Amino acid sequence: MSKYAVILFNLGGPDSIEAIEPFLYNLFRDPDIFKIPIGQKFFARVISKRRAPKVAEEYELIGGKSPINEWTELQRKMLEDKLRSENIDADVLVAMRYWKPLTEEVVPKIDNGKYDKVIMLPLYPHYSISTTGSSFNEWNRHYDGDKSNFIFVNDYYVNDLYIDAINERIDQTLDKFPKNVRNEVQLVFSAHGTPMSMVRKGDPYSGHICETVSKVMEKRNNSHESHLCFQSKVGPVKWLEPGTDTMIEKLASEGKKHLLIIPISFVSDHVETLFELDIEYRHVADKVEIENYIVMTGLNDSQKFIDALAQITKEKLS
Repeated sequence: MSKYAVILFNLGGPDSIEAIEPFLYNLFRDPDIFKIPIGQKFFARVISKRRAPKVAEEYELIGGKSPINEWTELQRKMLEDKLRSENIDADVLVAMRYWKPLTEEVVPKIDNGKYDKVIMLPLYPHYSISTTGSSFNEWNRHYDGDKSNFIFVNDYYVNDLYIDAINERIDQTLDKFPKNVRNEVQLVFSAHGTPMSMVRKGDPYSGHICETVSKVMEKRNNSHESHLCFQSKVGPVKWLEPGTDTMIEKLASEGKKHLLIIPISFVSDHVETLFELDIEYRHVADKVEIENYIVMTGLNDSQKFIDALAQITKEKLS
């Protein structure tokens, strides 16, 4: 019987307040995001030390650590159980880009595992050089073995089961609104932004996001008004627009008072959903007198999302 491995790639997150600075150091020394020809490690040390106290305040408000690690581990186990229940002998492993288990820790397990095929499956449905590209590049930096049996999954942003998983979460969240306003709810899709310089260089991420939103709304028969915006901008350069905070203010000015915020580029909750969307931008919503502001829970333990990952894996194995 053939033996397989599936590697789930994700960002990772600090698992304690003490881990924040080293996590940020790993992030800022990523050459796929910050291209500094000389002195990148020095730059990463300085910036991570400077930013850590502010970031720590954000993590304190969501429990002192990132939940992305626990959610990813749960997704790993659910996918492994699902594949094995269908008589597919697969080990599912996790390789985090910026925190443990780091990619370099996972490489030896594949070296020693004698797998017939290895599926490289990012937990980023939309391809960007800053996410999937960075994770794959990091793998290639550490793995110098034969890759002829490796299958790299670049994206799955319009996979039907993935779209169904998002719509299931939207429906669950709509039920939290008062019945008399549910038809008036604005579906506000909030994606992690990227600098416009990446878009101009051909990074397909923003196009993938647009297609996911279109597919979600198409499957809903455009049940509600929908809007796309972008969050997490850092630095002075131009990023994808409009910003999520700007969108909230715009909708309020148009008399739209009921917002369902949908984190669309994330498959599990972490600081950018729990703090940025649910705490920081809630202050914006309160200031402009939004009456109902509800942030959708991430896909996290969604069985439909796991079914999507299993379907993708089986397609690649066949």
